Amino acid sequence: MKSLFLRIFLSFWMAQALIIVLAILVALAFRPRSSTWEALRTTVLNDAISAYEEGGEAKLRQYMENLEKTQHVRAYLFNEKGEEVSHRGAPDWAMRVAAGGPRMPHEGFMFPTPPVPRDSRASSDGLHRYTVVVGLPPGPRVFFGPRGMPVPGLIIAVISSGLVCYLLSWYLTKPVVRLRAATRRLAAGDLSARSGAPTSRRHDEVAGLMRDFDAMAERLESLVKAQSRLLNDISHELRSPLARLNVALGLARQRSGEQSAEMLERIELEASRLNELIGRILTLARLEDGQQKVPPTPVPLDELVLNVAEDAEFEAQQRNCHVRCTIPEGDWDVRGNASLLHSAIENVVRNAIRYTREGTGAEIELQRIDGPSGPEARVRVTDCGPGVPEGALEKLFQPFYRLDDARGRLTGGVGLGLSITERAVRFHGGRVAASNRAEGGLMLEICIPLIPGSKEKAGKLEPEPAVREA
Repeated sequence: MKSLFLRIFLSFWMAQALIIVLAILVALAFRPRSSTWEALRTTVLNDAISAYEEGGEAKLRQYMENLEKTQHVRAYLFNEKGEEVSHRGAPDWAMRVAAGGPRMPHEGFMFPTPPVPRDSRASSDGLHRYTVVVGLPPGPRVFFGPRGMPVPGLIIAVISSGLVCYLLSWYLTKPVVRLRAATRRLAAGDLSARSGAPTSRRHDEVAGLMRDFDAMAERLESLVKAQSRLLNDISHELRSPLARLNVALGLARQRSGEQSAEMLERIELEASRLNELIGRILTLARLEDGQQKVPPTPVPLDELVLNVAEDAEFEAQQRNCHVRCTIPEGDWDVRGNASLLHSAIENVVRNAIRYTREGTGAEIELQRIDGPSGPEARVRVTDCGPGVPEGALEKLFQPFYRLDDARGRLTGGVGLGLSITERAVRFHGGRVAASNRAEGGLMLEICIPLIPGSKEKAGKLEPEPAVREA
């Protein structure tokens, strides 16, 4: 049983049912025995006749009223004509029993009225015959049936206790459900997620936990935004001296001789890498800011993937590699920023070109799949490289993470490409995942929601899709 709500609900309900059963058992254990009622009936009959013969109607009425006050027993004395001799106004059930009718009165709600004892005897002079009808106090006799607890009463009790337990369980677990939903949103990157803690209505431990969570989330949001602003400001400040460095480098080329050319080229290369790093940091800062919205502009994803593949093919030729791109015919429009999507896909493809074995290649395949909220386009990029250790697959999308520092320096990577890809894809409502291929190499999949209404063309349903090689 994994649901906290169900556990609390069933626990409370079983406790309520146990209390009802124990109450019935205790009442049954302490109920008067039938012999007690028989003795009481005989005693009341004799005392009532004696009181009537000694003091008449007034003394009989006094005795009956005192009996009802002290023992909660209502008794009525009838003569042979069916008249109640104390003239206290006998109820219908008493008159019916005195006349020889059934001794079972109407049933009570939970504990029905017990059977009515009746007895009769002659007067002391033998001229009259009196009948006494005793109304005993209500109390339980058996659990079910016509002489015990009625089934409708038990059903109402169970349903009422179940309703109370349901409302109590809902009241206790509703904040936990809201807190869990806010935690999931925060873990997914939504820094504005809040549990919505009650301000004044609740002051228990759960409400305190919700308020602490909201305070923590607010603090995290402020820290992340401050870090993003810091990265953004530092990157912008670095752009100015870098631009002056490029100007000074150009002047140095004009005034220096051939003996300084190699050193100047090295300086230009490092300045270019620094400029690229600053650009990537700025891009990452904008994506982490969380204030940008996905533009509604349609972007033809198939054309974008083909352009990336053509550019990557030129770079792959330097390592005697190739890029194979498979794009089925159809409408592949997505909503978003074309520049960000281009950068996201390009980072993955260039990463595959860098690490695939020399003489092999990278494959790009565009597919249409059913996503959680509708049709999606999946860009699958595979290479023939060494792959990635299983424990490092989730870390590939962390900023500045590199498997091997030496290899990163050799390829010029700083560990920002895949992190930018992950954030750019998430910015467009998609997701990205990495896995190792069984035959060797790494496979990365980018899934982005398609514009609703985009359909495949007629040629798309053929077993072999159209192939466009870059």
